[in-house]
Amino acid sequence: MPDQLAKALLRYTDNEPGESPFMTAIDGLAIVRSDHPKPPIHMISKPAMCIVAQGAKWAMFGDNKLEYRAGQALLIGVETPTIGRVIEASPDEPCLVLAFELDLAIMRSVAEGLDTPPRASGELGRGVFVTNFQGPLADCALRLVRLLDTPEAIPTLHPIIMREICYWLLTGPHGGDVARMALANSPSQRVISAMNSLRSRFRESIRIDELAAIARMSTSAFHRQFKALTSQTPLQYQKQLRLLEARRLMISRAFNVETACLAVGYESPSQFSREYARMFGSPPKRDVKHMQVVLQEDRAHSDAEMSAEDARAVAA
Repeated sequence: MPDQLAKALLRYTDNEPGESPFMTAIDGLAIVRSDHPKPPIHMISKPAMCIVAQGAKWAMFGDNKLEYRAGQALLIGVETPTIGRVIEASPDEPCLVLAFELDLAIMRSVAEGLDTPPRASGELGRGVFVTNFQGPLADCALRLVRLLDTPEAIPTLHPIIMREICYWLLTGPHGGDVARMALANSPSQRVISAMNSLRSRFRESIRIDELAAIARMSTSAFHRQFKALTSQTPLQYQKQLRLLEARRLMISRAFNVETACLAVGYESPSQFSREYARMFGSPPKRDVKHMQVVLQEDRAHSDAEMSAEDARAVAA
């Protein structure tokens, strides 16, 4: 089944203009193609499933590094900063990934309708993990891609396929972890509520016991659950949110280092620069200059591809 999915993704990306990631007619579904290994990319991941049909990637959440390759999928149940990298790809065998957002409300609806709810393990709930995709799950993934050939069927069939995906995840080997992330009164969901508050107020100085109160837990239990879900502490999570936002402000809105530092809640520019360099590998000014060059090269490459596409269309 991974071979069939890889062929479908290859056919789609060969026929689509522009560059990866390819945003499709299905809301929240993207196809990622890489013809070469890529340097690490920092991002904020939303609840999603990322299926590798060909090639291999790794993703790092805090200090937890997960590798996944053809026939495997990364399942992300919490919105969290992450680093991702393509590690196996070539022009002959590009890395092909089908990525789609998971609607936890749909997951919750499916879970509540099961006669036998998933049994949670004794471990603390994990927010990210790698799982094999095969059998019914692989069939669902292939049908999602094939659905792109009939856009008029998407509004009717896409919700059905997504419910089916939720069913197989909940009844699969990681069903307990999936259910904990979705069910409203589970400890994981209460931690996610506190996490949402932290994300909306990441510029502020927030006490851990305040977040623990939102989750209705003791401070120590909240700290353990948060670390289990995200592989990082609440303060590490907040720091990454601040640095990612600062980078965005400097690249897309031309903020200088000091202005960006203050805008995301840092009081000390020197501390900001140290932590920025530790996360992104170089000081703010150098990193932003490098990223601007990369973006310009990407735009030039995309413009050249579009011009070539137009020329082919005229010749045809």
